[in-house]
Amino acid sequence: MLHRIKELREKKLLAMDGPIGHVKDVYFDDRSWAVRYLVANPGSWLAERRVLISPHALGPVSDDALQVNLTRHQIEHCPPIEAHEPVSRRYEAAYYKYYGWPNYWDEGGMLGGSIGFPSMATPPLPPPEDSPADSDRDHVDPHLQSAHTLTGYTIEASDGRLGHVGDFVLSVPGWNVRQVIAATGHWFSSKELLLPTDKIERIDCKDAKVFVRLTQAGILATSSASAPVPPSESR
Repeated sequence: MLHRIKELREKKLLAMDGPIGHVKDVYFDDRSWAVRYLVANPGSWLAERRVLISPHALGPVSDDALQVNLTRHQIEHCPPIEAHEPVSRRYEAAYYKYYGWPNYWDEGGMLGGSIGFPSMATPPLPPPEDSPADSDRDHVDPHLQSAHTLTGYTIEASDGRLGHVGDFVLSVPGWNVRQVIAATGHWFSSKELLLPTDKIERIDCKDAKVFVRLTQAGILATSSASAPVPPSESR
């Protein structure tokens, strides 16, 4: 099933023993387009903290909620992200070790989304000791992108500017980014166009641009042939 990220932000996150806030952001790999983490804003439950939720832990999406197959205690005691921003490999190693999941960068981990995830094991408690600091673990993956940050980036077709990034479409289950939603402004009567992620050539974070390997006419034709997505609830 397809969902806009803006739609997911309207849903509650429910742990196995109670609510844990709402989705604030989505981090994904801009090569495989696999979702790596949902960023949860726990609100008053964990004041001034944000929490990463791996697709390993995600359950069904209902009309008003997204199930997380973890307890509030497990989430509360996971390694805090604030001291490791942007997300470093050292933090990810500690995070995956804490929950007892295979690292996605190792053989047997999730290399292209959540399909084929191993069965959920009970995460160990308490959290493990810090992983050793070395250059490999401190490395920040330049391909780990924030959907919130990319929203508003200019979209460049091969023959000129098209519009800007308005939202993203996720496939659930699977937890992959399937399409980028382009807001065209006055270029095409403010129409939203759907850009399949396999047509994205590269993302330039320095200049805040997304480059597409299609002409404007090609993008229009591709979008017209794409499956529709649910309307955004935040319009």
